Amino acid sequence: MKFSIAIHGGAGPDSDYIRKNFDGYKQGLETALNAGYVVLEKGGSSVDAVETAIRLFEDNEHFNAGRGSALNERGEVEMCASIMRGEDENAGAAAIIRRVRNPISLARAIMEKSKHTYLGSDGAIEFARQLNLPMEAASYFITEHALEELKKAKVEEKEKKKETELETSRKHGTVGAVALDKNGDLAAGTSTGGLELCKVGRIADSSMIGVGTYANNKICAVSTTGEGEFHIKHVTAFHIAALMEYKNMELHDACHYLIHEKCKNVKADMGLIAADPMGNIVAVFNTERMHRGLKSSDGMHVVEVYP
Repeated sequence: MKFSIAIHGGAGPDSDYIRKNFDGYKQGLETALNAGYVVLEKGGSSVDAVETAIRLFEDNEHFNAGRGSALNERGEVEMCASIMRGEDENAGAAAIIRRVRNPISLARAIMEKSKHTYLGSDGAIEFARQLNLPMEAASYFITEHALEELKKAKVEEKEKKKETELETSRKHGTVGAVALDKNGDLAAGTSTGGLELCKVGRIADSSMIGVGTYANNKICAVSTTGEGEFHIKHVTAFHIAALMEYKNMELHDACHYLIHEKCKNVKADMGLIAADPMGNIVAVFNTERMHRGLKSSDGMHVVEVYP
């Protein structure tokens, strides 16, 4: 049976930092994509593949998840993540996470080892400690680039009349993965370090099932990226599944319709990756760039940053 995986490392405007670190980004994408693919190739589950790819993103300081996360108004890191398996539509999500090295692994632990779906803040962190998940000092997550971006955001804030006018997409997005394994099981996962200078306690779309992450074996698996507040408004991940199930749209058509037709007048950065039960994988976005990779057992192998 055909198997496949798609990954993303964030969508949004281009920047000097991205261009200067282009090779590092491409290598990070290749590493995450190939690691997830190897899991599938060896007969591993789609959930394993998704977690494997996202953990590598979270450990890579170039991406806004785990180490390298954006800093909130206090100069602190608060992370969000979620994962969902299509076999039984079970899911796990974690919000406002600090010090947990890999939030995606915490989300999976919530899915598999608790009676809950969604945990946040101190309770989620305590659950991670109970399971002996790897923890790091707060300084581990803070990079020089994140500090520079926070300084820029503070300058911008002073120049704006009100907070709602601030650019919300300076940091280069979220990370995520979707996969179909040899058993025909779909899975999706998403992880983020949030936005610079955001309010303490902001919850990202990346931890919301049906918004940032969705998987159903009969329909599709989706992971989103871009400006989370707009994905929340459009319930993006489930929206794709609804278009496919209720309107009988094919995967690519549903993704293209939502981003480029339904949301064509939305002034926001929006992107997503998706997979269907046949192993088709797509990446659709309305931004200057979206870090992405797609690989399948029929020979597809794509790693790109720009359109």
